[in-house]
Amino acid sequence: VQLQASGGGLVQAGGSLRLSCAASGRTFSRYSMAWFRQAPGKEREFVASLYWSGASTNYADSVKGRFTISRDNAKNTVYLQMNSLKSEDTAVYYCAADSRGLGYSGRLEFDYDYWGQGTQVTVSS
Repeated sequence: VQLQASGGGLVQAGGSLRLSCAASGRTFSRYSMAWFRQAPGKEREFVASLYWSGASTNYADSVKGRFTISRDNAKNTVYLQMNSLKSEDTAVYYCAADSRGLGYSGRLEFDYDYWGQGTQVTVSS
């Protein structure tokens, strides 16, 4: 499985961005997917996850109500719509896939076995 994240950039506080993560593999529709982020000098943290069936989503408290994770299985792509961006959202954003079918969409890094290369999001205040 290869993951290619894109869509990052520079945006003013209060603005919006949509990140995309294109995945290879014919069984993408069975992968639970997630987004994590890492700010300078900080550890990587969970942002959002989506169970493979779409039955459940999870969000970090810091982004709940502002970010939305979604997927398009026909395009093998998962998205992160980010609205009302704040300076503290500045980070490198990584997409991740669980190809093992853990039965849930987790919040921990070890819940995912494939990772994309990251895309930089910078929010100016």
